[in-house]
Amino acid sequence: MNKKAVVRKARLALLLAAGAAIVAGCMGAGGESRYVTLDVPAERLRTIDTLDLKEMSVPEAAAPGAPTPLAEGISSTEAMLTLEECRAIALENNLELKVVLVEPTISAENVTQEEARFESSLFSNLRYAITDTPTASALESSQTKLTSGELGVNIPLRTGGMITFDVPTSKFTTSSAFATLPTSYGSTFSASITQPLLRGAWDKYNTYGIRIARYGRQMGEAQTKLEVMRIIAAIDKVYWQLYAAQRELEVRRNEYDLAVAQLERAKRLVQAGKSTEVEIVRAETGVAEKLESIILAENVARLRERDLKRALGKPGLGMETPTAVTPLTKPDPVHYNLDRAMLVKGAFDNRMELLELELQIAADARTIDIRRSEVLPSLALGYTYTVNGLGTTFGDSLDQLNEKRFEDHSVSLGLSIPLGNAAARSRLRQAIARRVQRLATRESRRAEIQQEVLNAVDQIDTNWQRVLANRQRTILAARNLEAETRQFELGLRTSTDVLEAQTRLGNAQSAEISSLVEYQIAQVDLAYATGTLLGAARVEWAPGASGIAAK
Repeated sequence: MNKKAVVRKARLALLLAAGAAIVAGCMGAGGESRYVTLDVPAERLRTIDTLDLKEMSVPEAAAPGAPTPLAEGISSTEAMLTLEECRAIALENNLELKVVLVEPTISAENVTQEEARFESSLFSNLRYAITDTPTASALESSQTKLTSGELGVNIPLRTGGMITFDVPTSKFTTSSAFATLPTSYGSTFSASITQPLLRGAWDKYNTYGIRIARYGRQMGEAQTKLEVMRIIAAIDKVYWQLYAAQRELEVRRNEYDLAVAQLERAKRLVQAGKSTEVEIVRAETGVAEKLESIILAENVARLRERDLKRALGKPGLGMETPTAVTPLTKPDPVHYNLDRAMLVKGAFDNRMELLELELQIAADARTIDIRRSEVLPSLALGYTYTVNGLGTTFGDSLDQLNEKRFEDHSVSLGLSIPLGNAAARSRLRQAIARRVQRLATRESRRAEIQQEVLNAVDQIDTNWQRVLANRQRTILAARNLEAETRQFELGLRTSTDVLEAQTRLGNAQSAEISSLVEYQIAQVDLAYATGTLLGAARVEWAPGASGIAAK
């Protein structure tokens, strides 16, 4: 070997050593810290702080954003909204909806990933080699140089096969004294195809991932639709709960006004000498009791109002704002003679839980097909066609390649039979058992849905009867209060009797409001049980942060 070759090899060795040292330095302790993006202190994870309410308080007059007491009926601003307006605002701004609507976009990307498995790929390879091997005969070459490269394309097939086009080229130099071409150029064109015939063969097996991903995308959209309906139904319920809370507050205010009026009557009778001082004390006690009822009802109304504001998510109408929300839509207590069988059938057609199960069952059927294919032996057929060219120059080799003077044909058939194949057979049995389980789940789910619908219908009927009964109860309680008031003015009843009559009237009015609102909520529950929404407006959604609208 000459000195120049030795020097080149020494330089190459030094470069490789230097590169290895640099890589090792980057992988050291200093390199690891480059990937740390968030380091939470241990104290934050392990220490639980205390809450000092005194430190968190501010003077009453300086409290920012303090809500205006509803008992005074005063607010800096007021938002009067119908149920339809609340739905429209929520569909545009609800934070939960924005989270839910992104999920189908994520699921759709799984389909794209699976379809990309059949994208063609370009490959290339470059190689340079010098050999210097001692030989025992002058007929053999001791020193050779090879420069080779290839460029090709792999095309995956949906049948499980692979088509490959490859164009390798080379330059070969030898020191052999007997070589016909001391320096030769070679060019080759190769086309090959391989195709499995049993295991892993054909479209059904190789597009399995795409089909499962598409089922997954549809299941994701079904789950999203279910969440959209759940959120809208929840908004309807919160709306009616706010309506009930505000009407309850009105009832308690009216009770307070009646108690104050009773106190005035008692004072007049005492001043006229027709009653004793104890009647004033009784009336004052009633006024104090009614005041507590107002305070409790006011707090409930604020809580329900905050629930609705959170559900709406409208900018400028946040939970911290003092804006009072007033529901404009009133309950519509209309009796319906509902067809239970029709409602159950509609629920079977519309419930997304059943549709999701059907998609899972379809996916299970595809999985069973795949598992059956995996039990089969591996049998693959291959064919390769090659054209070879060789010359003293690269152009000569290409000319010979173009003339197709040297052609190769190769056919192969490979067979592999697993002995036992217990794992594949176990996976097949597991897939079949899972599908049987899913079919049983579908029947159980249908029975559950049927029960939900029938229960919702019964609840509507029950609440309708409650509406009628509480209306009658309110009418009678009002008559009884009038009678007790007249008896008190005649000196035949005490203030306690009048206050008790007022309480019964307030409770009757509260029960009537509750039954009216629960009748509306029961209709919302029935619509949800049938996989629909209550009302005339349809809701259409599309994947994305704001892809939802009412029509």
